[in-house]
Amino acid sequence: MPVSPSPATVFSTPCSAADPVLLRRAFIAAGLLALHSGLFAQAALQELRLAQADDGPRLAYSAKLELTRSADEALHKGVPLYFVADAVLTRNRWYWRDAVVARSQRQWRVSYQPLSRQYRLSTGGLHQSFDTLAEALAPMARASGWPLDLREPPQPGASYLLRFSLRLDISQLPAPLQIGLGSGAALNLEQELNLSAEQLSGNATP
Repeated sequence: MPVSPSPATVFSTPCSAADPVLLRRAFIAAGLLALHSGLFAQAALQELRLAQADDGPRLAYSAKLELTRSADEALHKGVPLYFVADAVLTRNRWYWRDAVVARSQRQWRVSYQPLSRQYRLSTGGLHQSFDTLAEALAPMARASGWPLDLREPPQPGASYLLRFSLRLDISQLPAPLQIGLGSGAALNLEQELNLSAEQLSGNATP
């Protein structure tokens, strides 16, 4: 499976609700976003698969992301947007709740820099600047080679379920913007994959 050989890093820098400038921007953005039913005009997972590497299974996904006009306006008014991708692999147990075999998360922060007219994408301690919003969204819209560290080796005959989600992290936003978004306006792409122990270990018969 493809992407970064290094473990996923997490960037988590909550906005300060005490910042009057950010609060003012959030109130404006909240009003804009409340008029729309979704943060993304078009959002869909196009691919989700698991492949084997020498050091274990790796996740690959591809999604189509396109901001609505309201979300675009909020971003350009100075409100950064936070996104989270979660991957959870569980083993089915009929006698108890499913066992979590692997769990991994990645986070991104997207902001607009008005002076340079560029978009900044931050994840972990890494920062990149892009000339267009589409270029800034691209790194979070796809991955190949995202490592999943298994807590146990695949058990013969066991059934596994991979749950993947890509969502807007509302909790990172100022309170006024959280209210403006509401429970139904946030991006939340989800998909599941049923896997056998053989598929998980890479020994499945073609």
